[in-house]
Amino acid sequence: MANPEVLLITPPLTQLNTPYPATAYLCGFLIDRGFHVEQADLGIDLVLRMFNKPGLAEIFDLIEQENHQLSLGLQHVVSNRSVYESTIDSVISFLQNRNYTLAYRIARRNYLPEGPRFNQLADFQEFFGSISIQDQARYLCSIYLEDLSDLISSTVGPQFGFSKYAERIARTAVSFDPIQEALEKPLNPIDKILLEATQEYFKEGSPSLLGLSVPFPGNLYGALKIAQWVKANHPKTKIALGGGYVNTELRDLEDPRIFDFVDFISLDDGEGPIEAILEQIKSDSEKPCLKRTFIREDGKVIYINNDFRPEVNHAKSVCPSYAGLKLKSYLSMYDIPNPMHRLWNDGRWNKLTIAHGCYWKKCSFCDISLDYISRYEQAPAATLVDKMEKLIAETGETGFHFVDEAAPPAAMRDLALEILRRDLQVTWWTNIRFEKTFTEDLCKLLASSGCVAVTGGLEVASNRLLELIDKGVTVEQVARVCKGFRDAGILVHAYLMYGFPTETEQETIDSLDVVRQLFQLGLLQSAFWHQFAMTAHSPVGRNPEKYQVIRTGPEFKGFANNDLYHEDPTGADHEIYASGLNKALYNYMHNRELNISLQSFFDFKIPKTTVDPKLISSSIKKEEFDSKGMHNAKVFAGFTAMQLVKEEVDQTEIHFTNASGREKIVFPTAVAAALLKIQSKINPSAESPVLMSEFLKELNQELQMPEEYMMTSGWWKKLRKVIWVLR
Repeated sequence: MANPEVLLITPPLTQLNTPYPATAYLCGFLIDRGFHVEQADLGIDLVLRMFNKPGLAEIFDLIEQENHQLSLGLQHVVSNRSVYESTIDSVISFLQNRNYTLAYRIARRNYLPEGPRFNQLADFQEFFGSISIQDQARYLCSIYLEDLSDLISSTVGPQFGFSKYAERIARTAVSFDPIQEALEKPLNPIDKILLEATQEYFKEGSPSLLGLSVPFPGNLYGALKIAQWVKANHPKTKIALGGGYVNTELRDLEDPRIFDFVDFISLDDGEGPIEAILEQIKSDSEKPCLKRTFIREDGKVIYINNDFRPEVNHAKSVCPSYAGLKLKSYLSMYDIPNPMHRLWNDGRWNKLTIAHGCYWKKCSFCDISLDYISRYEQAPAATLVDKMEKLIAETGETGFHFVDEAAPPAAMRDLALEILRRDLQVTWWTNIRFEKTFTEDLCKLLASSGCVAVTGGLEVASNRLLELIDKGVTVEQVARVCKGFRDAGILVHAYLMYGFPTETEQETIDSLDVVRQLFQLGLLQSAFWHQFAMTAHSPVGRNPEKYQVIRTGPEFKGFANNDLYHEDPTGADHEIYASGLNKALYNYMHNRELNISLQSFFDFKIPKTTVDPKLISSSIKKEEFDSKGMHNAKVFAGFTAMQLVKEEVDQTEIHFTNASGREKIVFPTAVAAALLKIQSKINPSAESPVLMSEFLKELNQELQMPEEYMMTSGWWKKLRKVIWVLR
């Protein structure tokens, strides 16, 4: 590559199916500012160097030379090395969507060598009969790679994993000592491959600035290993460190030793800091003009925030750019046979945000004091769709993952309408709060614009604890929202939590039963349990006494300060529930064991659930009368065509057509006449949406009927099937 001014790198490892978006955001910003920028994802580079025929042969040679003590299952993998070596290139090509027809051989189960991970397939024969040959093959290839990953992590690469690298070293790293110790050790085989990949980006020379984005603990070691090599081989290149891990963990940084590896460590959104760093390098001024950045000066860590530039407002932010990334090289994995869960690992997604920060920012477990959550800004829908069209042109991909803290319902509504106005054919998903604003009509609108899934925090499915968390939702409300998404064909994933302060054993089991009922009724398709973690930047971490927990450590020793140890004297022994909760959820996600006793998932005695067995089913049957407060709502057609089929004196049959089929409805003739007059005004592509008050007025002029009578009539209920009323 031509020698750039700035080289932005994502260290290993994040995702294998799509680039993590941090460098793309910075790349778009810096290109807009006139800088020559290159970017790279060393995670995918590392994996592709390991998982090819010569790379795998070298790994097998090392394993055999070192004479490791292996389980019988992994011995079986080693004994099949020749088959792995002969098939690995074809498997990688298939997962890159380049070898479509190979699926037929893979799915027959006599092409790939089968290691220990394949033992789980006995549980999924029924599932396998319901998915396509392509999906079966993708799943089998993913398990095949996991077997190889298990072998590597048990032998020559104990720090390796497909979504993290040496994560343990960076977790709760209150001191820099263990990180320093790891970095001073001789290179392990995976380190060597990583640095070989790094060298490729320095063949043409040295950039002025290397930016390393560290989103998670599992990226820190790789970032510093890269920085260590660059310092030794390209000493003129300045190195900046930033990203999610830095923003949450290193805000109280005191230990200067990390500056043996990097020159700058910046906090929060990276655009302002990196521009200031580049100006500093260019001016070579002795007086730092930095922004939200740590440096080392006279052997001490100092923080500089010359806040002379305004923040990049989200509404005016530049479109991310994936230029230079090897988009066709990513692997579409299918590691869990669940239609919702696979979205994280399957397919190439362009990443954007609908809004910066969180509009709620009250949840007591969340780091709401930090800028990426606390500073809320929204962009106009037209601006967002402009960016979508630009990214489609750049990447050729029409899939979008909006990586919001919580996408605002109104902004999602406007985004969907703008997509429909432009007739843009896209697929998208995002993270939400289970707001009551997500009505059935809004869910239908989102689905029609291409929304296929949402993720959201249900947390502890207990109304007492949801109130203590300040989540702003109830279990019953979550159920109704999930029903709206389910009926619109949108998949739902829930983030679940156990072990919140004061949570009792009974509440844990009751929460599990609520989750069971949600799965049983098809209101959830996927979920994940997290054990509550107390952090320094959350309300619980800042005021543990209020939540009746006791902070017990760790002692801060100059490096990371985020994850806190705590005791919960009034709650249950939370850790013992992890295995049972996960076992139950694993079965629920595969539509199994939904009617058996909760006790069967635990190897110790648990209390019987006290949850009403019809709690969720009764919650979703409740219908709210929709006239109250609706006059300022907007009315849109939930159909693409409207055809008058049969007209009589008192009744008229109209056929409403959309992508899902045709709805036949018989109306009073006067109502039908009013609908025919107004249909063009309620089209989603109309420039000026019709308000409900205007819609009712138009109907009233035709019918001479009181509003209250109209909205309780039989024909009104039929009409509501084919129009969307959006607050």
